[in-house]
Amino acid sequence: MKPTLLNYIESFNASDTARIVSLFSEDATIEDPVGTPLKRGRAEITAFYAHATSLGARLELIAPPRGSHSNAATITFKVHIKGPEGTPAHIDVTDVMEFNTEGKITSMRAYWGPDDYHIAEQK
Repeated sequence: MKPTLLNYIESFNASDTARIVSLFSEDATIEDPVGTPLKRGRAEITAFYAHATSLGARLELIAPPRGSHSNAATITFKVHIKGPEGTPAHIDVTDVMEFNTEGKITSMRAYWGPDDYHIAEQK
């Protein structure tokens, strides 16, 4: 699971939507952020990541991936983005992912909320 999560970060930062989507099972779901409607299946997941990577967002891993004794693992990272009027900003996120027996991601749930969004201070 941990190598898959590192591959996820690398694939996202390479803006490689096909590579990202290949990490997911055919019937996977994404809830990003938790509390929003699920994205389900290849078409919706592909659209989600095509949009996310087109915005120029970059992920910075801030803790090593953590695995469970079962089928879940987490990654904690900063999503670097451009905020209002191009101001640098970031979102602090923890993703919890579940895996099937083939090692594919079956569920991704992103934990972040309004107070996890930070606009860089102007100097």
